[in-house]
Parts: sequence; structure tokens; C-alpha cells
Amino acid sequence: MIFFVPLSILLVFLFFLILLFLFLVVLPIQAVRIALEKIGLSPAVAFFVLLASLVGSFINIPLAVKTPDGFVPAFSYFGGFLTDVPHDVSVIAINVGGAIVPLCLCLYLIPKARFLPLFFATIISALICHKLAKVVPGIGVQLPAFIPPIVAVFLAFLFSPGNKIPVAYISGVCGVLIGADLMNLGNLGDFAGMMSIGGAGVYDGIFLVGIISALLA
Repeated sequence: MIFFVPLSILLVFLFFLILLFLFLVVLPIQAVRIALEKIGLSPAVAFFVLLASLVGSFINIPLAVKTPDGFVPAFSYFGGFLTDVPHDVSVIAINVGGAIVPLCLCLYLIPKARFLPLFFATIISALICHKLAKVVPGIGVQLPAFIPPIVAVFLAFLFSPGNKIPVAYISGVCGVLIGADLMNLGNLGDFAGMMSIGGAGVYDGIFLVGIISALLA
């Protein structure tokens, strides 16, 4: 026996798929594009930055290995480039999409911000992120994704109401990297595996910092 699905149900299902695609793919991409253009990037550069951030989130560059005598360079410890991280050592790495790309944008924006507002906003943001961050064995540092950008925007309104976007973005990104990652390097203990600066549980926070900061500031 053959059952035929009514055409109206198929149309409703197709309409639902289109709405889902718009809300989950098109709108977020457009929000990112608008945010990056508000920072001062051209549409082509904004697309490249978005692509580099998304692809780079999967790339971690090993920097150092934790030994009983302290940290040593990863390149010398492994005798060359590292392709597979051993599970019995603690490796400090930097994430391309979550650290290197945002830091490049920070360097681009620094000349557009005044020093003192930027300095105080970044320090406060870093302290707040440090209090909220949690070191999880085998994963890295976990941080609530939406709090850093909200804090960054608030600090930008407080310290630099006439020039909010550079202060919001830089204080948000550097606050997460300094407060959540760098200030927690000493709390790694004997955890084995990779601790990625700008990766794991802080990537979402850093990515959202740029988008929300630019859209709301």
C-alpha cells in the first residue's frame, strides 16, 4: 500500500527548512559581516577575517611544553613540528581563529582608541574574565560565552562613550585572552593534554566579543 503525503504538509516542511536556514546560517553571517564592517573593514576583508576565524578555530600552534623544571619551547621539546599531541604531557598552544586573528584586529584598532580608557577597560575586563573562568581537566579553560562581550560593551560606554567600538572590541578580546587563558596558566597543575590560548571553551566568548561589541557599541 502506498501513502501519499499531502502537498500542504510538504510545503510547510519546506518553509520550515528555509526559515531554519535563514536563522541559523544567513542571519548570523550577515550579523558578523555588519559587525566587521562597523569596525572599519571592507566587505572583502570582512569575509576573509570571518573565514580565517572559522577555519583557524580548528588550528592550534604548539608554543611550549610544561616540564618539572618549567615551560620549554615546544619545537625544541619535540625535536621539530608537532603533528599529534601526546596525551601524557601538558602542551601550551595558541589557537589561530580564537587568538591570532582577533589579536590582529586589535592591532588594527589600537590607533583608533585612546590609551587610558582602553587600559582601564582591558584591566577590568581581564579581572572579571579571570573570576568567571574555570579550568577543566582535558578540555582547557571554560568561560560563559555571553558575559565577556556584555562586560566589554558596558566598559566601553563607561570609559569611552564617544568612541566605543575600538575599546569594546580590544578590551573584550584581550580581557578574555589575558584573564581566562594567560592568568590561568599557573592553575594547570599536572593536567595532561593541550591548553589552547583562545581555543576550547573561550573561543565562543572571543568570537562573540567582536560581533556583539561592534553591533551594540
